[in-house]
Amino acid sequence: MSDTDPVGHVDAAEAAAEVELGVTSGVSHAWRALRHRNFRLFFGGQTISLVGTWMTRVATGWLVYRLTGSALLLGTVSFAGQIPTFLLAPFAGVWVDRLDRRQVLVWTQALSMVQSLTLAALALSGHITIPRLLALSVMQGCINAFDMPGRQSFMVKMVDDRRDLQNAIAINSSMVNMARLIGPSLAGMLIAVSSEGWCFLVDGISYIAVIASLLAMRLHAPVVKRAAASALSELKTGWTYVTGFLPIRTILLLFAVISLMGMPFVVLMPIFAARVLHGGPHTLGFLTGSMGLGALISALSLAARKNVRGLVRIIPVSAGVFGLGLIGFGLSHSFWLSMLMLMVAGSGMMQGMAASNTVIQTLVSDDKRGRVMSYYTMAFMGMAPFGSLLAGTMADAIGAPVTVIANGSVVLLGAAWFATRLPAVRREVRPIYLAMGILPAEEGMKR
Repeated sequence: MSDTDPVGHVDAAEAAAEVELGVTSGVSHAWRALRHRNFRLFFGGQTISLVGTWMTRVATGWLVYRLTGSALLLGTVSFAGQIPTFLLAPFAGVWVDRLDRRQVLVWTQALSMVQSLTLAALALSGHITIPRLLALSVMQGCINAFDMPGRQSFMVKMVDDRRDLQNAIAINSSMVNMARLIGPSLAGMLIAVSSEGWCFLVDGISYIAVIASLLAMRLHAPVVKRAAASALSELKTGWTYVTGFLPIRTILLLFAVISLMGMPFVVLMPIFAARVLHGGPHTLGFLTGSMGLGALISALSLAARKNVRGLVRIIPVSAGVFGLGLIGFGLSHSFWLSMLMLMVAGSGMMQGMAASNTVIQTLVSDDKRGRVMSYYTMAFMGMAPFGSLLAGTMADAIGAPVTVIANGSVVLLGAAWFATRLPAVRREVRPIYLAMGILPAEEGMKR
């Protein structure tokens, strides 16, 4: 698929594949993006790889807590793994807009595999230390700075019909959360019977699947972009576009708040599993899995939507649900109630993330997609390291439950702020949706 392919184009081979698979009549509306061969390949490879990724996330948190017993170090290791994304993502977005996005992803996945296998070798040989874990976390953060904007901007290249983009993003979110449901449970069981190192090894091997899927895609040779402007000039252009366009600016500001105050509760999960609920690694796996189940249900509900209409309204509601789920989790001392609250939090978190991603991807022009998604990466992941450090410091001072309750309250305030901006955002979005045919022409007469 070329950068110059027209919107809505489906080539003859893809059409033949649709007939052969009976996609038009045989696959439900909720899975319509899977009619595109390249997206099917990505779905299969990425599902396997993400299970390994979630195993590593759980294993890393448990390993740090087992070695140190420190909430502050849990936050510090998370900070080290995410701060490179904050610093590098805008520059990475410029290069993603200039380079072949598939090749960017092949390289990021290959380097992530090296990182995971190195982590496995150190853990299994008994040579893992906090400084080495910090160094490898920084390495993964640098990789993610290029991988996330590359992955997000490549999504539109895997679906030939732009009308299926929203469905592809929702299915991608479902895939992430199926992995979030399976990976932590597997990690908890594996750690309980062996050690964290085997989780890292499984993760390293799982990258083979996504690399193979990327290489198997049939894409037209991309147009090589010889930008006349400098990288700094293009960076400034992207920043001006993001800050000057009210809908994108408002969405990113809300998610910066959520990432800073809401997301870091995941860093404190080992403390809840061990101290609050008096469990072990299997408890941590179940807690993380319950959050994934809530997020998966939410993502599947988004996949069933026919178009992007109404998604802007969902954003503040989902943020409010996320905040309430965090407050309930912080108040709970019951295992089953904690799992229920995490399902609520996971549902709100994923609904907001997927809705925001879809709205941004629908509004942004393709020539700026990499840069805009790099700022999305900054808002989504770039603020998280500061939040992780803040959450670890707060948990050391006032305890993990109070920290999560306070953070959930801030998320609720962010949702209320976005709701006050909603009429202005919808006014800006309406003419764009009208021009794209998402809204019927009579909507243009409404004020």
